[in-house]
Amino acid sequence: MKIKEIITVLEEMAPLAYTEDFDNVGLLVGNENENATGILVCHDALESVIDEAIAKKCNLIVCFHPIIFSGMKKITGKNYVERAVLKAIKNDIAIYAVHTALDNHKEGVNKIFCDALGLENTKILVPKSNFIQKLVTYTIPENAEQVRNALFEAGAGKIGNYEDCSFNSQGIGTYMGNENSNPEIGERFEFVETQEIKIEVIFEKHLQGKVLQALFKNHVYEEVAYEIYDLQNQHQNIGLGMVGELTNPLSEVDFLQMVKTKMQCGVIRHTALLGKSIKKVAVLGGSGSFAIKNAIQAGADVFLTSDLKYHNFYEAENKLVIADIGHFESERYTKNYIVDYLKEKITNFAIVLSEENTNPVKYI
Repeated sequence: MKIKEIITVLEEMAPLAYTEDFDNVGLLVGNENENATGILVCHDALESVIDEAIAKKCNLIVCFHPIIFSGMKKITGKNYVERAVLKAIKNDIAIYAVHTALDNHKEGVNKIFCDALGLENTKILVPKSNFIQKLVTYTIPENAEQVRNALFEAGAGKIGNYEDCSFNSQGIGTYMGNENSNPEIGERFEFVETQEIKIEVIFEKHLQGKVLQALFKNHVYEEVAYEIYDLQNQHQNIGLGMVGELTNPLSEVDFLQMVKTKMQCGVIRHTALLGKSIKKVAVLGGSGSFAIKNAIQAGADVFLTSDLKYHNFYEAENKLVIADIGHFESERYTKNYIVDYLKEKITNFAIVLSEENTNPVKYI
C-alpha cells in the first residue's frame, strides 16, 4: 500500500475537518506517494520511537500528538522535536498525527476514555459550533426524489442519530430563458410558471463541495437555483469531552480509586470531596480546564481531565469534584484504539503498537 492509501483510512477514522484551528494534524513528515513497509502507532513520535520504527521496519508512524506543533524555522537537532524530525527524514520515515481530529470524533479520545471507565449513555460535553451549513434548492416534483437521495448519499441530511433528514415544501417557480438558454420546461423567451419542490437539508461544512457536486449532477435544470447558509447550531456528534453515567453509583473515594486503577494514574489531584455519590461523569482527555463550566452545566458529579492550574480547582465552586488524572493517563488507550481500527480496515499489512512509554511525567 502507498502511504496515501493509509491516510485515506486514517481520515475516515479522524476527519481532518474536525481539527481545532490551533492544531497541526495530518501528514507532518514524509512523502505520501511512497510505498508503506509497516505502520507503528504511538502516542508521541519522539526520537526513541523513530528508532523503534527503524528496528521494526515501519516507515510510517501514526502518532496521537503532533511532534511538529508550532512553526519551525530551523532543523538543527538542538531539541527533541528537531532530533525526531531529522532522524525521520534521514531514514525515510513518514509521520502522521491525528490529535484533535480524533479528540472531536464521537468515537474518539473521549469515548475511549468513557469506555475505559464503563460509562453509559454518553454524549458530547462541548459540541462543536459553526460547523453546520444548510442547503436550500428547488426542482420539479419529478426530480425531487433523485436530488434528495443524491444529497443524502453525499453526506447531507444527518441530524444526531437520524439520517436522510430533509424538509420539503411546494410552491410556484417562475423563469424566462434568454437566447442562450435551454429550459427543461417551456421555450426560450417564454415566461414559465411551474410547480416546484423546495428541498432543505443540512450538512457538515467540509462536505460542501461533495454536496454541491451531487446537486448539480442530479438536478434537471440547466441553471440550478440554490442557497447555502451558515448555521449557529451546535453539532451534537462532534466536539470535545464527553459526559456519561455509571451503571451503579460509587462513593467519591471508591470512584477516584477506580479511575486510578483503570487509567493507571501515578497520582490524582482533586478538589474537596463533597460527600455525594458519583453517578454522572464528565471527561475530557488532555488539557480540559476550559470545559469546567460545561461539566457543571451538564450536571456532572465529577469532571476528569488534566493539566489543571492551581486556580482552576477553585472553579469547582463546591458544585462537583474536579480531578486531574494526568495528561498521558487521560489519553492512555488512544493508541490501542488506532491500532484496532487500522487492523480492522487493513487486514494484510503490518500494524504495530509502539512499546515506548513516552509519558514525560514520572511519579515518586
